[in-house]
Amino acid sequence: MNRVLVAGVSHHTAPVALRERLSLTPARTRCLVGGIVTGGDAAEAVAVSTCNRTELYLVQPDAPDLHEVAIAELLAIAGEHDPLPQDAFYVYRGERALLHLYRVAAGLDSLVPGEAEILGQVRESLALSRAENAVGPVLSRLFDSAIETGRRVRTETAIGESPASVGSVAAVVAREALDGLDDATVLLVGAGKVAELCAMNLLARGAGRVQVMNRTMQKAAALADRFDGEPVPMDELEARLATADVVICATNAPHAIVHAEQVERALEARPGRPLVLIDLAVPRDVEASVADEAGVTVYDIDALETVVSRNRAARATEAEQGEDIVASEAQRFRRWLLSLDAVPAITGLRERAEAIRAAELARFEGRWEALGVRDRELVERLTRGIVAKLLHEPTVRLKDGAVDRDGNDLAAAVHALFDLPADP
Repeated sequence: MNRVLVAGVSHHTAPVALRERLSLTPARTRCLVGGIVTGGDAAEAVAVSTCNRTELYLVQPDAPDLHEVAIAELLAIAGEHDPLPQDAFYVYRGERALLHLYRVAAGLDSLVPGEAEILGQVRESLALSRAENAVGPVLSRLFDSAIETGRRVRTETAIGESPASVGSVAAVVAREALDGLDDATVLLVGAGKVAELCAMNLLARGAGRVQVMNRTMQKAAALADRFDGEPVPMDELEARLATADVVICATNAPHAIVHAEQVERALEARPGRPLVLIDLAVPRDVEASVADEAGVTVYDIDALETVVSRNRAARATEAEQGEDIVASEAQRFRRWLLSLDAVPAITGLRERAEAIRAAELARFEGRWEALGVRDRELVERLTRGIVAKLLHEPTVRLKDGAVDRDGNDLAAAVHALFDLPADP
């Protein structure tokens, strides 16, 4: 059962300054897992690398030092300079390793429970390992099962329905304030990560165009290019307020940059069209009095964090339902994995029975001159059927014994009773 192992770091054990040192590109991921398997350190390998975790899943029967291989590979990724602290790493074996992957794929181990991106990232990790022929029957089946279970959790619970990050909440409140985001124009004031995440969530919910305004035009152009958008200079702020539907403010300015008189003039140029301002900056980018303007809705970071906290609490019940689903599926996989321990005895038993059946038919070959081709086919089918029926119950008992209790005694008895060769 301990043939499956996972070692890694995550947001639970390491800050971003450590996690970023273990970040893997797709090319590095393929090189890592391919090298592990080709070098014989493990029979199967999959690496999962996201902004919140880097994990290495390995399979190698009868390898008590497999965790040392995994940790060594992770340390090599981080580099020799300023070694990572040992308590940043975790190692799970056997059933705990299985359950961990199911929880990861379902979004139950995420910083924001139920976040959707992780399922695609797990799927990509499996694809990269398959491209390097680094997965076999165990990890291939395990990851496929975990991915399907992740889909079930999102389908059968409402864990993903209540937005639980600032970016997703910003998009939802903007959509509600505007009664829809169809082809809405988004103006980003600031080109950092927070503004980028808000833009991604707004576009995912139907927004059409993105404009990026930043003190440094080079940064504005780089972010705008990601969304096929338009970079604009800061001195066009008032003019763009007149045309935008949603404005995301997230700069490091020490004072407000959006003033009431600017907004008032912009509204005159867009009569009847509402404007949503989402201020994520601290200190605030939007002057407090802007909220008094008719036709303007302003959300600051405190307002959004309140929604985030409320929705995280709402997800708690859904997460419990998700935990039940993943526990059940992980247990199902565990039973299959344990049943593999009985495979050598079952295979040997079937091979021995088939050899006896074939030898007996060959011994009587010279006495069947009167049998035609059709009769010989019937005898072949009859004897195969007898052997299959005789072996059915021992096969079931061997598999059940491997799952429900220590099956070594049963396997040893079968080897002794039928003089089977020792397992390789």
